[in-house]
Amino acid sequence: MTSISSLSGLARVSAVALALALPSSFTSVAQAADWRGWNIHVEDYPVSHGMEQFMAEVSEKTEGRIAGKVYHAGVLGSQPDAIEQVRLGIINFGVFSLGPMGQAVPEANVVSLPFIFKSVDQMYRLMDGDAGAAIDAGLQKKGIVALGWYDAGARSFYNSRQPINTPADVEGLKVRVMNNDLFVGMIESLGGNATPMAFAEVYQSLKTGVVDGAENNPPSYESTNHYEVAKYYSISEHLIIPECLCMSKKTFDSLSEEDQAIVLAAGKASAELERQLWGEREKKSMETVLAGGTQVNQIADKAPFQAAMAPVYDKFLAENPDLTDLVNLIRNAD
Repeated sequence: MTSISSLSGLARVSAVALALALPSSFTSVAQAADWRGWNIHVEDYPVSHGMEQFMAEVSEKTEGRIAGKVYHAGVLGSQPDAIEQVRLGIINFGVFSLGPMGQAVPEANVVSLPFIFKSVDQMYRLMDGDAGAAIDAGLQKKGIVALGWYDAGARSFYNSRQPINTPADVEGLKVRVMNNDLFVGMIESLGGNATPMAFAEVYQSLKTGVVDGAENNPPSYESTNHYEVAKYYSISEHLIIPECLCMSKKTFDSLSEEDQAIVLAAGKASAELERQLWGEREKKSMETVLAGGTQVNQIADKAPFQAAMAPVYDKFLAENPDLTDLVNLIRNAD
C-alpha cells in the first residue's frame, strides 16, 4: 500500500484531505493498538501457550482493534527491565514471577513466605479471591494491573548428598536460592547456608560442588538437567509462588470499559489454560527424572519445617506491619 509520505504535490494534499474527512470508523483500523508481550520462557511452555491464547482472544473479541505479539525467551530483556518497561507502558503486558517482584511490591512478597500456602489448589482459590485482589492493589500502585494468576508449581528441595526428611537434613548444606531475603532466611532457619545465585549458574555449581543443592519445581529441575547432578528430590512444597499475567496500567487505563472487560476475561481464561497445561507438564517432568535415576521422597511431616520459619515471619511482619491482615488471611484459610 502506498503511504501518504511517498506521494508528491497535489496527490499528497488530496490524500491528507481524504484521510481527515474519513469517519472515525474508517481511521480506527490504522490506529489499532499493537501490543508487545514479554515472556522469559521458551515458546513451547505452559506460560507461553497461555499468553498466546490471551493475545489471540483479545484480538478476536475486539475485532482487530487490538493486535499484538508475544516475544518469548526473554528477547525483550531481563525480567527487572521488562517490569520497568511495563510500568512505563513501553511493553504492554508480560508474565512475571511474584518472587523477584516482591522486592519492590511488599504485597507480592507475602506469597514468598515459606509454607504460607497449604497446597496448589488452595493457592488458586485464594489468588482468585481476596488475597489476589490485595496483591493486585499493591501492584497497581506501581503501575501494573494483574489480569490472571498463572501456576509456577510448588518448589521443593533437591541436592547431591542425601534425602531431606527433617530440618536436620538441611543443616550444613549449601543451597542456592533466588535473590530474595525471605529465601535466604528460610535456608538459614533450617541450619543451611543460603547462596543467592543466578539460575543459569546452578547446574555447573551443583556439578563442581560450589553448592550442594537448590530448590525448584519439577519442570525446572528436569528441563535444566539439574537432576543429573543432584539426584535427591525431596517434596517439601515449601514455596508455591504464582506468576502474574500483568498489564501496564497505562495501557489498561487507555482502554474503553468494554475493552477492559474483554482483557480481564481473556486473562482469566488464559490462566485456566496455563494451569491445566502446567499440571500435565509437571507430571511428565516427574516421569523423566524418575527414569533418570532420581530418588524422590515425600516429606511426611512438614510441621518441624513450618515451625522453623517463625523467625522469617516475625522479621517480615516487623518490617511490614500493614501486611499482617493479608498474611493472616492466607495462613488461616482452609
